[in-house]
Amino acid sequence: MRSSRSSAAASSGRNRLGAGLVSIPEVPRPDPRTAVLATPEVPERKRFCSRGDCGAPVGRARGGRPGRTEGFCTKCGHPYSFVPKLSPGDIVHGQYEVVGCLAHGGLGWIYLAIDRAVSDRWVVLKGLLDTGDEEALSVAVSERRFLAEIEHSNIVRIYNFVEHLDRRTGSLDGYIVMEYVGGKSLKDIANSRRAPDGRRDPLPVEQACAYGIEALEALGHLHSRNLLYCDFKVDNAIQQQDQLKLIDMGAVRRMDDDESPIYGTVGYQAPEVSELGPSVASDLYTVARTLAVLTFDFQGYTNVFADSLPDPGNIEVFQRYESFYRLLVRATDPDPNRRFGSAQEMADQLTGVLREVVALQTGRPRPAMSTLFGPEPRVVDTLLFAEQGQDPSALGARRARRGKAAADPPPPQGVLPLPLPAIAPLDARATALALPVPLVDPDDANAGFLAGLLTSAPTELHAALRAAPADSLELRLRRIRAQLELGHTREAGVALDGLEAGYPDDWRIVWYRGLHALATGDNETAALSFDAVYDAFPGEPAPKLALGVCAEVLGQLDNAAEYYRLVWTTDPNHVSAAFGLARVLLYAGDRAGAVAALESVPESSIHYTAARVAAVRARLRQRTAHEPLLGDLTASAQQVERLGQLGIDAVRYERLCTEVLGSALDWVLSGSNGAPPGGARPSLLGSSLDERGLRFGLERSYRVLARLAQRGEERIELVERANRFRPRTWV
Repeated sequence: MRSSRSSAAASSGRNRLGAGLVSIPEVPRPDPRTAVLATPEVPERKRFCSRGDCGAPVGRARGGRPGRTEGFCTKCGHPYSFVPKLSPGDIVHGQYEVVGCLAHGGLGWIYLAIDRAVSDRWVVLKGLLDTGDEEALSVAVSERRFLAEIEHSNIVRIYNFVEHLDRRTGSLDGYIVMEYVGGKSLKDIANSRRAPDGRRDPLPVEQACAYGIEALEALGHLHSRNLLYCDFKVDNAIQQQDQLKLIDMGAVRRMDDDESPIYGTVGYQAPEVSELGPSVASDLYTVARTLAVLTFDFQGYTNVFADSLPDPGNIEVFQRYESFYRLLVRATDPDPNRRFGSAQEMADQLTGVLREVVALQTGRPRPAMSTLFGPEPRVVDTLLFAEQGQDPSALGARRARRGKAAADPPPPQGVLPLPLPAIAPLDARATALALPVPLVDPDDANAGFLAGLLTSAPTELHAALRAAPADSLELRLRRIRAQLELGHTREAGVALDGLEAGYPDDWRIVWYRGLHALATGDNETAALSFDAVYDAFPGEPAPKLALGVCAEVLGQLDNAAEYYRLVWTTDPNHVSAAFGLARVLLYAGDRAGAVAALESVPESSIHYTAARVAAVRARLRQRTAHEPLLGDLTASAQQVERLGQLGIDAVRYERLCTEVLGSALDWVLSGSNGAPPGGARPSLLGSSLDERGLRFGLERSYRVLARLAQRGEERIELVERANRFRPRTWV
């Protein structure tokens, strides 16, 4: 599934790791001299012929004699040399004074030097593998042509390309002059973490994600210049203080280069590269593989799992963070066309995953504007939290006949007759249309036209869409939504069939298929559709919210609660998740959890009042007499008083009062289970917590509602209710 919009990452001036979401321990910049090797040698196990089609072991020990560091390959006759060509004190190109060897890489020795011509700055000289390697020379020349023009804060700077005469052999050797980057490679950082048993302790997933985001910014910059990095891995990125840099540019090539040798590393390189060559998709593959190597003990990543990921059931980090797993799955899909469309797109999703991880770890939301979805059009309140259409105290209403309330016998202990209304099912169509709406592609021919129709009523919108200036995909999608809003599901289904045939790779069509299926009761298809969008965009809250709805209507309460909680914990702008979480928790019997979810809606939200009203009702509805109710009655009364202070309208306030007082009257008439024995009871909303006081309170609220009623018949009914609840008095 491809995104309809993608863009290359631009050069970034931001150096801070973690996108401001997580603090990564800084790696101090050491004295460069401390990085120089005392004895520059290449271990025998790492000596191989540099000829591309050979690669045979060379320079190995035989008969008790150590292997030769220079010679000829016994398989192909190609010369090899693992002896440094430069020594401390050598002056290269008249300005670079060699200090010593830093390392031996895939293309030869790497030296530390001082640039005597430019403020004695530290530089790195990267030499060729050996003097007779024409292929390596070609790579170096290519680097000189275009790499010196690359400037990005996350990419090592190439200063120059110079030649130096080797007095020992008489050959003219080439060297790339690069910025010196002091710090630790991701490989060294990972290897430095050890568990008590000595095994490597994987990096925290949030730290790995922070590295991945920085790497993607660097790769995106290269891609914007039609370059491919080709060989990203833990060895080729260094953290210096709070910055990540790509340090080895030896494998970089132009996107249209079909002739230069391709460099990569087993376990990191995408499987199609050997046949199709490298691409943006294969670069993104290497980032995902690096994230996997960093975040768990990835045994077999170079052989058994060279082209795949282990079963998520066996990997703790995958079980804990499903979105992280899905991101790696998409980025390493065997089909390169199904991977992320750009480094920017993958970075956006990885940042979303990081927000989710940090929110789960800290309990603090990490919301962000989505580049794919708009905000929720509305929050659907189900009948679970709606106004009641009957007396709040069914038992009290039955006993409210004046003069008989005191004479009626109490109900059996532990049984509340006529409990409050049961939980009602979701309105599937309304809930589907309340899900976030995909943003309009600004490049669409009708983008401007559709922007002016956002507030139109469904009937008006449907008519206006017929007058669109031109046909386009966005116009057709908006027409489908209008049809769903009007209940024309058959027409919407036919239109979707046509779009699927014409645009098989557009994710928004899959999203609308899910909406249509949810609205028509095809909940399994809806779940499959939204799950596919989750696979494509694991950093987005919207598909998880939609999957929560699907799980709820399918009766999978545990799954629904997990998705709702995930969305609500990460982004409190999706208030539907809080209401959904409260619904399923109340279904499951977790009343306290449901109330907590509703009361976690912040006061800054426009849905704060609705959530507090719902919390009051969640405390009181579907109660049985064996449940201690006094605490919830008191909390509900305090919440209603708080809503009154915040300016809730008088009608809603008095209706809430009748619900609290009516529930309290039922509790009192049922034996006041849970009340402290012989203790003083608090008052509720100005009424004493006994039958007489509660009846007076109900009468008062119903008379206020009668005065506020707009219709005569409603006013009469409310007055009759007030009279039924009024206790016997002498006047």
